[in-house]
Amino acid sequence: MIPILPIADHAAEDRPKPVKPIRDAVEGFFVRHRHQLVWVHTAAFVAFVAIIVLPLFLSEAPDTATPFTHFTTFANYVMWGLWFPLVFLSVIFTGRSWCGLFCPMGAASEWLNKIGPQRPIPAWLRWEGTPAVSFVLTTILGQTVGVRDHPEAAAEIFGGTMLAALLIGFFFGRNKRAWCRHLCPIGRLLGLYSRLGAIEFAPQVRRPGRDAYSQKGACPTMIDLVGKNESRHCIECFRCVNPTAKGSIRMEFRRPGVEIENIRDNRANPAEAWFLFLDTGVALGAFLWLVLPQYQFLRQRLGTWALEHDWTWLLETGPSWLVSVHPQRSEVFLWLDFFTISGFMVTWMIAVTALLAATTSAAAHLSGRVGGDGRFGRRFSELGYQYAPVAMVSLVIGLGAMLFDPIKFTPLGPVGVQLIKGGLYLMGVAWSVWLSQKILARQGVPASKRWLPILPGIAGSIVIGACWWPVIFGA
Repeated sequence: MIPILPIADHAAEDRPKPVKPIRDAVEGFFVRHRHQLVWVHTAAFVAFVAIIVLPLFLSEAPDTATPFTHFTTFANYVMWGLWFPLVFLSVIFTGRSWCGLFCPMGAASEWLNKIGPQRPIPAWLRWEGTPAVSFVLTTILGQTVGVRDHPEAAAEIFGGTMLAALLIGFFFGRNKRAWCRHLCPIGRLLGLYSRLGAIEFAPQVRRPGRDAYSQKGACPTMIDLVGKNESRHCIECFRCVNPTAKGSIRMEFRRPGVEIENIRDNRANPAEAWFLFLDTGVALGAFLWLVLPQYQFLRQRLGTWALEHDWTWLLETGPSWLVSVHPQRSEVFLWLDFFTISGFMVTWMIAVTALLAATTSAAAHLSGRVGGDGRFGRRFSELGYQYAPVAMVSLVIGLGAMLFDPIKFTPLGPVGVQLIKGGLYLMGVAWSVWLSQKILARQGVPASKRWLPILPGIAGSIVIGACWWPVIFGA
């Protein structure tokens, strides 16, 4: 018989004493009303459909349109100025609550699962790299079709994602959310950053050992609940919470970032560390092609080469499902644009991944030289998580730049926007450095020697900030 033990880990020791009445009130509310979440999901589904479908049938929004004067502009702001940045910021305070309480895709996927054939989840879907491939491909396609600028592109990307969620839910798993666990392009990213969150769902007693994958039990994302010790797959649906049962899963408050500070106890995952590097790079490339003159130079040179070598097909208009073809808005992309945009983004993804891998390798090596324990690979995986705060903040203030636009119309003006963005970025860097020294402490590096393996991480954060500079602060 496998012994059942009380939880005893460093995360629990570092966790501030929860404000029990608040915890009990919040937990009790969601436990009592969890069966009513279907109405929340339904409302979210209706709002989602309205935002991506209605603009297709409306007249063109004039250049002077605002979110208060034209629904298309309103829908675009809701998507990119509110939903995207706020969902990412929410993980700091509430973890993956969006996924379990609001997301219409995951809920619709699970609804269809009840009537589908419920086939076994295939190995290709369960592969750790599947969410990374999903995120990279979706991000690249979003750029080539102009997802932030054209309602048709938004309908393609988000409608296509919804269709994929429905199909995966219909065919695979048994009363589970295979889509949320294995393929959602945004879910794995939220899961990674939820390790920074101030809320966790923790078993009061737990089997020793690491997290396990189980398609049995109540968890829709297939967490073996009695061994749960990480947050990344938990969508906070409250189905596993029973406050009256001894040993139940309970919602707990904790200090933000403590799970990564003690990542050694919370299953440092090499695939997740690499995913952090990749998503930072591809997201950076998604914006740099818009602002760097080097991209235009590359495009011009490739176009000239195509003419000289009679590759005229590169100068033909690409298919509208693959590239932006909107002559009424003075934007028509060629096959040339598809290859230059996607190639530029992939190049940046590889370059940033190589940079962060190199700085993390240097930190792991230096950690071992000054007293860090364990194998190099283990130290590498643990230290890879140090970039989570600066990567998330960069993503929010870069990809979610519209969130800050209203500040321009306050007394702070455009300068205030830049100051706020800069302040947030510096907070992300400082938090990453803090996590680095905490991870090194768990590796056994003496406090007097931690400065040395911290330096590569600082260098990596500064370089990433310099790369984001034209996007975040250039305008």
